[in-house]
Amino acid sequence: MALPSPTDQIAERVERLLLRHAELQRTNALLTEQVAALTHERDSLKSRLSAARARVDALLERLPAAAPATKDAE
Repeated sequence: MALPSPTDQIAERVERLLLRHAELQRTNALLTEQVAALTHERDSLKSRLSAARARVDALLERLPAAAPATKDAE
């Protein structure tokens, strides 16, 4: 079996590189979509957390002031 010519070897390597490049582009696009989805989810969770904190703060303000602790209360 004869060895491929240098030109054929280069052409084969270029083809493999092009395939790898296309594969990496697809992977990058999927990762970019995942980052966008996770960023959206994070922002949504931060918003929900902020709303929950505001509700807790409002409930805490409605509580009566605590009476000072005395030894008789024990």
